[in-house]
Amino acid sequence: MNILVLNAGSSSLKYQLIEMPTRIVQCVGNIERIGMEDAIFSHKKNDVEYKKTLAIKNHKHGLQLIEKTLLDRQQGVISTVNEITAVGHRVVHGGNEFTETVLINEQVKNSIRDLFDLAPLHNPANLTGIEVSETVFPLARQIAVFDTAFHQTMPREAYQYAIPNEYLEKHKIRAYGFHGTSHKYVSEIAFEYLKNQASRMITIHLGNGCSMSAIKDGKSIENSLGFGPMNGLIMGTRSGDIDQSVIFYLKNKLGKSMDEINELLQRESGMKGLTGYSDLREIQAGADQGDENCKNALVLASYRIKKYIGSYTALLNGVDAIIFTAGIGENSNLMRRMSCENMDALGIVLDLDKNSIRSKGIREIQAEDSKVKILVIPTNEEIEIAQQSYALLNAEY
Repeated sequence: MNILVLNAGSSSLKYQLIEMPTRIVQCVGNIERIGMEDAIFSHKKNDVEYKKTLAIKNHKHGLQLIEKTLLDRQQGVISTVNEITAVGHRVVHGGNEFTETVLINEQVKNSIRDLFDLAPLHNPANLTGIEVSETVFPLARQIAVFDTAFHQTMPREAYQYAIPNEYLEKHKIRAYGFHGTSHKYVSEIAFEYLKNQASRMITIHLGNGCSMSAIKDGKSIENSLGFGPMNGLIMGTRSGDIDQSVIFYLKNKLGKSMDEINELLQRESGMKGLTGYSDLREIQAGADQGDENCKNALVLASYRIKKYIGSYTALLNGVDAIIFTAGIGENSNLMRRMSCENMDALGIVLDLDKNSIRSKGIREIQAEDSKVKILVIPTNEEIEIAQQSYALLNAEY
């Protein structure tokens, strides 16, 4: 069967059409800058990329463009939309309700809507992608795969906050963890690659959004993101960990409204707040040219990663493998190097030459005397979403 995987962001729309169960990727594509006159649409089939700049006013327009391209005589891979059996959607926050992949109905959509406040950068766009997809691909089964589901195995000591119990019991205020689709995918790839010899892993997902997970015997026991996808590591525009007192100070002393504080911490902080740039490539270029703010941001970001490596190693009582993944994790040898420096007391020793080699596939970058494997594994959330969607449909039938 053909499964179309959609990953809708606030101004972007990524997609892959995947044949299952063979996992053959028939085409991939991406729309950036939705809502702008100069949106960028790219589509790749058989390693041949088609790219153009055009006005795409909203997600519906974007999905209609994807539909048209999928059916195109040259660029397309299907002759009718009815050849798509299911559309698998990445949904960031599933709250306490969703512990596994589900078929989408009105109740599911309402639950995703109820969680808008907890993932304001993601869930609204995810729901828009679902609702538009229902009109563009009306015969396809719509399936939701939640980033939080993989972390439902976290123990209570990992997910409960030290506030009165009623806030957990009545209001479900707890740590949920995110990027679960990515952490699950790369940890399973690593376990298979290392021939079942790594029961204690730390997975490091570094992109515009960043998170780390401690994984024991294939199950998540801790994740650096919590109630919403905002704390933990320093991200592109999100602050990561911050003393709660800062929020009260911003409100009571500096007169910021709660909406202004939310905007500050969600969209104006992180690497953007430190440097003016949210893209690590620009920050690294600035650092190379002597920009002190860019240099400082790289130190702060890698320092935070090292702190989490140390704490997760303690939770796991040792670590067998560390995995870097996602755009920055896979491509920035500088961030990997800075994150692994002076960690030999924990058995973590990087080989600088191996680390500097670029490769599309899985690779080891640890030194020969390193007790811990250090891997770079390209994530493929779309394949994971397709696999989970296929499994759900097979179970249904």
